[in-house]
Amino acid sequence: MSEKPQPGHAIPSFTADMFRAAWTVTAVFMLSNSATPLYVVWQRTLGFSSGTLTVIFALHIAGLLMTLMAAGQLSDRFGRKLVLVPGLLAALAACALFATASSIAMLAAARLLAGIAVGVVVSAGMASVSDLGGAQRRRQAALLASVAMVLGAGLGPLLSGGIAQILPHPVVPVFVIEFIALLSALLIVIRLPLIRPAHSQHARVALRLPSVLPENRLHVLSGIAVFGPGITATSFVLALGPSLLTRLLHVHSPLLAGAMACAMFAVATGVQFAVRSWPVRAVFAAGSSATVLAMVTLCVAVHVPSAPLLVAAALLSGAGQGLGQLGGLTLINLHVPDTRRAEANAVMNMGGYLPAGLLAVSTGFAIDLFGLSGGTTMFAVGLAAVALVFGGAVLYQPSPRVADWRNAREL
Repeated sequence: MSEKPQPGHAIPSFTADMFRAAWTVTAVFMLSNSATPLYVVWQRTLGFSSGTLTVIFALHIAGLLMTLMAAGQLSDRFGRKLVLVPGLLAALAACALFATASSIAMLAAARLLAGIAVGVVVSAGMASVSDLGGAQRRRQAALLASVAMVLGAGLGPLLSGGIAQILPHPVVPVFVIEFIALLSALLIVIRLPLIRPAHSQHARVALRLPSVLPENRLHVLSGIAVFGPGITATSFVLALGPSLLTRLLHVHSPLLAGAMACAMFAVATGVQFAVRSWPVRAVFAAGSSATVLAMVTLCVAVHVPSAPLLVAAALLSGAGQGLGQLGGLTLINLHVPDTRRAEANAVMNMGGYLPAGLLAVSTGFAIDLFGLSGGTTMFAVGLAAVALVFGGAVLYQPSPRVADWRNAREL
């Protein structure tokens, strides 16, 4: 898939096919987070607690994790398109369930299917962006894939929050628009020039737990150590941010809830462009610091209480996720072979989303037991400690194998 540069001609940073592949990632992540401002609507109509809400939210992560067990391996063995098409069909089914949800079971099924679709795009979808960029654009491909993810994650709640602000019954219009976006992504994937992998020696080997080559484990673990706390922080904002605004701060605007989530991912997008030329070590240091600051700000926000501080905590959370994600994807694109890249993407996302789901659920039930401010404080203190310890472990890793990426700027 790589292109050979012609003498005297600079290689363009991106290609049209790279952007088309990135749109599939954006469309699915729009679906995954469009529900955020609507949870308050469903809580009111279906009547469920914060604990149940976080379980519904975590079903998304459960579907994602189950899919990551196989999607990366299947994609590396049989090609990206074979995995992406079923994933997008699952997203379309989730969209239909969201639009017609009249019970907790339907809402849970929609979240599960949306998680399956996300699992497909964070492995096969992101790898397809890199494939279409070729060997000369690996760092640019990592940036584009990462930005596509956080852009979709931000556009989804902004769209649903805006519609919920102006329409009394926003659910169906939101997911009709999402359905159209996903259908366009499906048509694009069908037409993309994604070839089957040339190396098929593992095609008949039984599926196993996703893994990475021994020489790449440090690269992937470093990404998880910073990306994991960041995605956990943003998952909290997505699951319980609207409840904090409504119950603690008495702010009832769905547009504000959606705008807060959108701004969080806008920061996650913008910060990646701002630091794209930084050494990976500096990107990881900034990511861990942003997550720790986000949790400190969140603690203050719930005890003051203050809506502006809550928004500031969300923005810092977005920065932490975006930086950790960019650093991790850059290391994978830089060091992992093409035939193992989707699987490495899967492992990094499993390492990030698993604690995000577990902590979100435990925080939801802690809020039911100890109150909104008490449960939130417990979550913030615990995550700040994790981000500090894991970030420090990455930055001060004594192994000489780290030296090849600590100051990496090339690609």
